[in-house]
Amino acid sequence: MDPKLPNQAPPTTAKADRAGSENSVGDRWRSLWQGQWGNVRVLAIALAIALTVRVLIAEPRYIPSNSMDPTLHIGDRLLVDKVSYRWQPPHRGDVVVFAPPPQLTRLGYETGQAFIKRIIGEPGQTVEVVQGQVLVDGQPLQEPYILEPPAYTLAPVTVPSGQVFVMGDNRNDSNDSHVWGGLPQQNIIGRARFRFWPLDRLGSVG
Repeated sequence: MDPKLPNQAPPTTAKADRAGSENSVGDRWRSLWQGQWGNVRVLAIALAIALTVRVLIAEPRYIPSNSMDPTLHIGDRLLVDKVSYRWQPPHRGDVVVFAPPPQLTRLGYETGQAFIKRIIGEPGQTVEVVQGQVLVDGQPLQEPYILEPPAYTLAPVTVPSGQVFVMGDNRNDSNDSHVWGGLPQQNIIGRARFRFWPLDRLGSVG
């Protein structure tokens, strides 16, 4: 006589299979997270480098007005060098980006705004405008970069120590030192070096 079969089904591996399946899903999620975490770290490092470059070395800027025509047009995109003036002073001919000086903030301009002009006079030099000609220390400047000669006169102004005298290349449509005086060098953000947009005008500035 055959022995009775037990009423309870024999043990199976279903539970073990489920556990194995759950472990497999967990492993996949961990692997996926580890891969994404690597990407997050790369992005974080890239962002940190970009921020460091922007704050300490160079930053992009765009031209919002026509005060620098014909050298720079509205909408031009520039790369501003923020390093050079740590080792050397600004010089005549440099095109600089700067925060508004006290004379302009008192008129309501915000400190976060930025202006762009060309340096015409260095500390100790005397700038004047006579009969449409800019003179520095009595010598007329050769200025092929301006849109047109200035249609105003300016009595001789000696640039104070620690300041520069700036003017827009569009002399007759520029809010610059001939209106509000010298620019403290500490307000200079950097020197405009390179135009990267539009592509058909790609190249150095100044």
